[in-house]
Amino acid sequence: MRKMNFLWTLAFMMLAYVGYAQPTSNTEVGKCYAKCLIPEQWETVTEQIQTRAASQRVSVVPAKWETVTEQVLAKEAYKTISASSAQFETVTEQVLAKEAGKDLSIVPASFEKVTEQVLVKPAYTILKVIPAQFETVTEQVLDKEGYTVLKKVPAKWETVTEQVLAVEASKRYKVIPAQFETVTEQVLAKAAGTKIERRPAGYETTTEQMLIKPAAQKWVKQYRPENCVSDNPKDCNVWCLVEVPAVYKTITKKTLKACGEGWTAVGEDCIRTVDVPAKYETRTYKKVAKPATVEVVDIPAKYETRSYQKLVSPATTTETKIPAKYVTRSFQKLVKPATTETIEVPAKYETRTYTKLKADASTIVKEIPAKYTTRKYKKLVKDAQTTENAVAAKYVTRSFQKLASPATTTTQEVPAEFVTITKRQMVKPGGFTEWREVVCKSDMTNDLINRVQQALKDRGYDIGAAGVDGVFGRDTKNALVKFQKDNKLPVGSLDYETLKALGIK
Repeated sequence: MRKMNFLWTLAFMMLAYVGYAQPTSNTEVGKCYAKCLIPEQWETVTEQIQTRAASQRVSVVPAKWETVTEQVLAKEAYKTISASSAQFETVTEQVLAKEAGKDLSIVPASFEKVTEQVLVKPAYTILKVIPAQFETVTEQVLDKEGYTVLKKVPAKWETVTEQVLAVEASKRYKVIPAQFETVTEQVLAKAAGTKIERRPAGYETTTEQMLIKPAAQKWVKQYRPENCVSDNPKDCNVWCLVEVPAVYKTITKKTLKACGEGWTAVGEDCIRTVDVPAKYETRTYKKVAKPATVEVVDIPAKYETRSYQKLVSPATTTETKIPAKYVTRSFQKLVKPATTETIEVPAKYETRTYTKLKADASTIVKEIPAKYTTRKYKKLVKDAQTTENAVAAKYVTRSFQKLASPATTTTQEVPAEFVTITKRQMVKPGGFTEWREVVCKSDMTNDLINRVQQALKDRGYDIGAAGVDGVFGRDTKNALVKFQKDNKLPVGSLDYETLKALGIK
């Protein structure tokens, strides 16, 4: 316990020595000085960081080709034999198509309509109380008189077929065309050359730590010993100097990759020259293997079958008897008259219409003349002949690509890429490093404290519930420290720089 008290006493004495060490220069007699906590001073620094180095971009200018056109044999010259066909003249003659005959036209029987009144119900008397009794009487009544119908029996014909000359026999020349064989050969379609292949080199991403804020030191209030003999709460406080680590920012950069074997790096691209072999195409043309010849072919005469109608039996008529038609009619016949008062009921008649024969059917004989058709056939006038024609050789136009200028490359400058980094840089370190002139205890009057409290209150700082009371209590001290920190003033004492900031003389 004694050892612990001794350590606390030693620490207090060292702190008192540091806190109350006298300033060495720039001091005046009659003024008070204190070592105040000076805040760190920082400035914002902006700098450009290169993230991608300047490079060159290679553009490939492709090779130029020109089209060369030449005539190439497609088919050799040869001779053809043209056969002129035989000449015919058209002969027209009348040929019997159908013999003459007779046609019977049937004149049907004619009828007239006869209308008459037929008794349907005879007159009778009915009794008013006891009705008369009737029975149904049925009888046959002529509806249509019988007549005769003549039925036409058409004439009979038979088909006679015979051979008729259509085209006379002749000769023709059959042309056997020339025979060709196909010849195939290789011809140059595109001359050999070179081409430049290009591909982007590509980038790989690398990261780098950039210092934004360097490491620093600051004073941190740790504790106040319990056995401090001073009534001032600022006395006996233990301050520790702690390390503030540096602040870094990760910067990403892009660097070009290697092109690899066979490729050359040009700026941002990798290029190489590739040989392009010549291209050939297969050309096929026809060559005469066997010339054309002529063969004489006999053409036999042509006959066509001619058919015509020949009368076998003339038209006749048959007579058919149509019997008369009757209809059954029913009417009421009085059986027993009424026995009481009678009422005369007149007879009823209905109009009946039936067909009555007016004239019998008859026939009319009509002469039908024979029919002739016009027949045409070919008659030989001039035999077929042959002529020989020379057919010139055929050429086709062949085009192929010829290298006019090889492929080249053009280089384009690509500027470097930068990123703007903003960082804070310490200009002046803080801490208990400087002596400042402070208000002496003898000058700490109630009037001065009142003006300090009023200035803090006017600036929105809380000086406590007591308000402006001329007492430099805990709430006033806290408000003053907060004001000093907000305005980056020395912290810990009522110095003249703080009074100036508060507008107090």
